[in-house]
Amino acid sequence: MRKMKTSLAALAVGLMAQGALAGDVRVMWYSDGVEGAVIKDLLDRFMAENPGINVILDEVPYSVVQEQLQVQLEAGQGPDIARVTNIKALADHWLDLTPHVADPDYWRENFGAQADWMRPDGSDAITGFMTQITLVGGFANKTLFEQAGVEMPGKGATWDDWVEASARVMESQGTVAAFAIDRSGHRISGPNISYGGVYIGEDGMPAPVNDGTKDFVGKLVDWTEQGLHLKDVWVSASGSTYRAAADDFINAQLPFYYSGSWQIANLSTKIGDLFDWVATGSPCGSAGCSGLQGGAALVAIKYTQNAEEVGKVMDYLAQEDVVREFSERTLFLPGHKGVNTKGGLNWDTQDPNVGAALDTFVAAAADVLPEAQRLPAWKWGSAYYGALVTRISQVMAGELALDEAWARIDSDIAEQVEAAQ
Repeated sequence: MRKMKTSLAALAVGLMAQGALAGDVRVMWYSDGVEGAVIKDLLDRFMAENPGINVILDEVPYSVVQEQLQVQLEAGQGPDIARVTNIKALADHWLDLTPHVADPDYWRENFGAQADWMRPDGSDAITGFMTQITLVGGFANKTLFEQAGVEMPGKGATWDDWVEASARVMESQGTVAAFAIDRSGHRISGPNISYGGVYIGEDGMPAPVNDGTKDFVGKLVDWTEQGLHLKDVWVSASGSTYRAAADDFINAQLPFYYSGSWQIANLSTKIGDLFDWVATGSPCGSAGCSGLQGGAALVAIKYTQNAEEVGKVMDYLAQEDVVREFSERTLFLPGHKGVNTKGGLNWDTQDPNVGAALDTFVAAAADVLPEAQRLPAWKWGSAYYGALVTRISQVMAGELALDEAWARIDSDIAEQVEAAQ
C-alpha cells in the first residue's frame, strides 16, 4: 500500500542525497506554519489518482534547505522536488519542466510574472512555481500597546517612531525587548533600501555598501546596544544561519516584530485568542517605507531520474483549484494569475486578526521601492544577504567594529561572486 513518509531531518538528508527509486518522487519540504499538513493532504490525493507514482515527503527544518541542499546539488544529488527560498542563486540546478508538463502555455500565463525569479538569466525555462508570494513587514502586539496606554504609530511612521513607541511598551509591560527583526539579510534589506540602500550596481553586479545601508544598520546596531532590539536573535547563531523571532512575539515578549506575511498562519495558530495582533506594513526611512517581496518556490531538480513523474506531480500541484485550496488553507498570498484575477479567496480561519493582516500586506505591496522590486530576480541577492547578516551579527556580538564591517561585507560578496564565476 502506498503511503507518504515523513522522515526525521537527519535521515531525510541522507536519503535525499541518494535520490529516488524508479517511480518515486522525493520532495524536500519545510514549513513556516500549517502548510506541511496541507501539502501532505494534497499529495495523498495525487497518489490516489496516480497509483503508479509514490511521492515521499521529507519534511526538514528550514536550516536544512538553506545550508545543506546546496551541498547536495553541487554534488549532482538531492531530492526530485524542493521547496526553496534561495531561488535565483541556485537556478542552474533547476530542471526545465517545459517538456515534462502537459501545457507549458498554462504555466507561462499563470506563473510568468515570477518566472525570472527562479531561472537562470536569459533563460525561458519553466522550473517551478511560487507556493506563495511574500512581503516583508511588521506585526504589533495590539494588546500590549493598549495595556501600556501607548498609541501604535500610524501609516507613514518611521523606524524611529516605532522603536520609540515600542520602547515605552517594553518599559511598561516588562518585555524582553522593544522589537526584533529576524536574523536574516533578506529581512533587513527592505529597511536598508528605505534609507537609500542600493545593492545592484549599474553593471548589474553587487555595489559596495552605500550610505543608505550604513544608516539603517547603524541604527539597528545602536538599538541592539541599548537593549531595545533583541540581541539574542542575532548573536545566538553564526555565519548566515537564519533565526526567526516569531516565538518571542508569540510568547508576548515583543511589542513589535519585523518578519513577513508568511508568519500569519503561524501567529494565528499559536497565539489563538491569547492577545490581539495586527500587521503594520513597513516603517519608513528617508527614502520610503519599503518591504521586500519574495516567497517560496517549488522547483524541480535537474538531477532527478524520474523527470516524467516529477512533471506530473508539479502539474497537479500547479492546478488552479489546487493552488486556491493550498492558499486558502495556509493563509498564503498566491502566485497564480488565475487565482489572483478571480479573487474571492475563502481564508480558512476564524481568527479576526488574519483577514486584516492579509489586507495590510496586500496594501503594503504598493510601497515597495524600485530597488527592492529588482532583488528577487537578481542573481547575487543571496550573496549580499548572507554577507550582511554574518558581519552585522559579529558587530552586535562585539567581535567586529562597525566601521570594519563594511569592508568585510564587500569582500565577502566579492569572494562569492568570484567563486561562482
